[in-house]
Amino acid sequence: MGKPPSTAPSISIDMHAHALVARADQIARADPGFAREIEQRARGDGEASTRHNLELFVQSYRAELMELPRRLAAMDAMGIDLQAVSLSPTQYHYWADPELARALVRAANEGLAELCAGAGGRLLALATVALQHPELAVEQLTHAITELGARGVQISTRIGEHELDDPRFDPFWRCAERLQAVVFIHPLGCSLGQRIADHYLSNVIGQPIETTIALSRLIFGGVLDRFPELRLCAAHGGGYLPYYLGRSEHAYRVRPESRGMREPPRAYLRRIWFDSLVYEPSALRQLVSEVGASQVVLGTDFPFDMGVRDPLDRLRAVPGLSSAEQAAIAGANAAALLGRD
Repeated sequence: MGKPPSTAPSISIDMHAHALVARADQIARADPGFAREIEQRARGDGEASTRHNLELFVQSYRAELMELPRRLAAMDAMGIDLQAVSLSPTQYHYWADPELARALVRAANEGLAELCAGAGGRLLALATVALQHPELAVEQLTHAITELGARGVQISTRIGEHELDDPRFDPFWRCAERLQAVVFIHPLGCSLGQRIADHYLSNVIGQPIETTIALSRLIFGGVLDRFPELRLCAAHGGGYLPYYLGRSEHAYRVRPESRGMREPPRAYLRRIWFDSLVYEPSALRQLVSEVGASQVVLGTDFPFDMGVRDPLDRLRAVPGLSSAEQAAIAGANAAALLGRD
């Protein structure tokens, strides 16, 4: 937080890039819960999007998610020096019971660590945890950070039927704060169901809606008051929250039930980091104006088609950014957030 660095480091860091761990996928597929998850996700995405996503996975996603040479070549083409790699959100599997969740998360985090170890220092891991079992998630996050070298963790915007401000998750937030772990918030699908099952709206508008809800609950629910040193980073530019913040500010002023936190909503946005994946320079300009250049990091959503392959060109096209602000967003902010020199 604060002013962006005054010098321009020659580094670019992508905070939003995914991988798929084959061993964890094999473990999940052997359980009946996996088939139920696939069926539920297909209903949410609709037939046409489900079919097209499968085609894309076979034709392009699988190789870039799983093969290190393909990933490094793509990074070179994009001008990315370093990726903070998180699982494809399809590998959350929050339905798993404790025994299965232990096996899934261990396989996933060890797979991420192995991927990063072979990349010559160009990859850092954002681990996964079984947040449906909060005490287990604390163990898993501690192991990932202290033993496997992860720099943070990726979680979804909702855990089963529980929102992120539910007190049951306080042990996890406390652990993340203590370990100074980055918590990257990334949705999987949308809770609006069949209303947005057509036209890929489950992703186009559904995922930003989920992020908006999650961040709003963390703010209005007092999580950032209870754990003020959390390092939260939101995918997809924070959803819609930074672009319609005036409504949240107004509610804070006029609605007593919207004043459960210590400060107005705007104050908390200056304590959260947001990736740059908002597509248009004018939108990124608005995000920077609202949260500050120090709170924005580069994000591509690699390798998915709703991501971008020219993040630095889009950053350079943002009007009114100084060279120091561009350098901060390109990499310096993420380096500080991840604790990397």
